[in-house]
Amino acid sequence: MDIKDILAKCDHTNLSVTATWQDIKALIDDGIKYNTASVCIQPCFVKDAKKYAGDNLAICTVIGFPNGYNTKEVKVFETADAVKNGADEIDMVINIGDLKAKFYDKIQDEITAVKSVCGDKILKVIIETCLLTEEEKIKMCEIVTAAQADYIKTSTGFSTAGATREDVKIFSEHVGENVKIKAAGGISSIQDAEDFVALGADRLGTSKIVKIVKEEKLV
Repeated sequence: MDIKDILAKCDHTNLSVTATWQDIKALIDDGIKYNTASVCIQPCFVKDAKKYAGDNLAICTVIGFPNGYNTKEVKVFETADAVKNGADEIDMVINIGDLKAKFYDKIQDEITAVKSVCGDKILKVIIETCLLTEEEKIKMCEIVTAAQADYIKTSTGFSTAGATREDVKIFSEHVGENVKIKAAGGISSIQDAEDFVALGADRLGTSKIVKIVKEEKLV
């Protein structure tokens, strides 16, 4: 697979709690230089990031991150604020306790509410696969499809594990045809990226691929 095709699927990410504006500017510079799909950053940087990047790069941010246990109303407010500040893409975390309790309608209602304030912006739904059973993963494929989100996403990268090949395979077999797949967390090599794409991932949440490309001068 051509490395430029892989880069075009990367949400080049820095969600570190110690990240500074200088770090985010460097992330954006790399995202523009290597033509990544977006940069995924903290909500507090979205407004300045959009001004800095302009139309040269999509700005993605996170909602209800990383634990997902904010109320629906808080997630809706966060999303509206992010969109107002210039976010092009929204990655929201579901309430995992609600999934464990089988409150499926509540989860779908929350995703639908967030989607309603996204407008024409892309919504990705993070389900934190490392904490779920296979049955729960399949159920979330159904819920995300019914809620008409744009993507289902494996992981925050802040829990016990990140994306696995098995989880992306489950997604590809059970998600609706209008829902794409984002693998995130633990993607640390070009081989990882190629494997996830081959299994059906359309986006890759990673901080490592651009770093490898730069170090090995692959572009």
